[in-house]
Amino acid sequence: MIMIALLLGCRPPAEGAAADTGQPSLEVQTLSDDSPYTSHFDRYIDVFGVRLLAAPDVPDDKITHAATITAEYLDNDEDGIADDPPVVTALSEERAVILMFANADAMEGSGLFWQGWMNDVFAQDLAADETAPEGEFDASYEEVLHLIQTAGWAQVYAEVGTEEGTELAEAMDIARGGHFESIPEPYPSAAWYHYDDTTCDYECMATEYFYWAMTSLLGVQAGRCGEIDDEWELCTADDVRGTDTAITALLEGGAVPLPTVAPDGVYTP
Repeated sequence: MIMIALLLGCRPPAEGAAADTGQPSLEVQTLSDDSPYTSHFDRYIDVFGVRLLAAPDVPDDKITHAATITAEYLDNDEDGIADDPPVVTALSEERAVILMFANADAMEGSGLFWQGWMNDVFAQDLAADETAPEGEFDASYEEVLHLIQTAGWAQVYAEVGTEEGTELAEAMDIARGGHFESIPEPYPSAAWYHYDDTTCDYECMATEYFYWAMTSLLGVQAGRCGEIDDEWELCTADDVRGTDTAITALLEGGAVPLPTVAPDGVYTP
């Protein structure tokens, strides 16, 4: 299973944060010696308000791939300009970062959580060994999307926020067969979304729900039905549109400008 999204916290918006909506360079850069991040990371790529940080043992091609997926989500028509400048501004203001370690054990043993600068960023982990792995599902589709949703789209469009009462949360309550603050045992038989990690609270559940619905509508989950049906039963776009009409209306209705084409790991603006 893909590791659960680890949203490590956010801080108040930075004063005067600039929105860089122009075409990003996807070349790996070396962190300067005075960067607060050098205690754990040595390279980075900036993409439309998101900084991707790589630990020394993360291969360049892994951070480049994750940066490419980020660019494709935010510049979905690949014209070299971010599709939604207010979202880029939000990502910049929230100091959105992707933290890349070689694997989950390396991250957990890094002592990262004791770093003071962690209080000043909105962060998401992504392990190198789950990024574009040979013959396995690419976790960058999930972890990058989690960060962009929570630090970007949800900051601009309340409809896709994860709090109780948002359109996203109300759609999720339908998909889970009711409003549950904790994991029901069992889920109602009519539920098609039945995430069961007890460490995932209500807002976390909404974040995961957004991921499953969005990527299924984009076609990312097609062919994985038997692999993911313990959590999510609607693996194709037709399944989502035919069953989950509330989330379809939210994600495809046009009120929130969201990607309509799945990333493919090739960004050619």
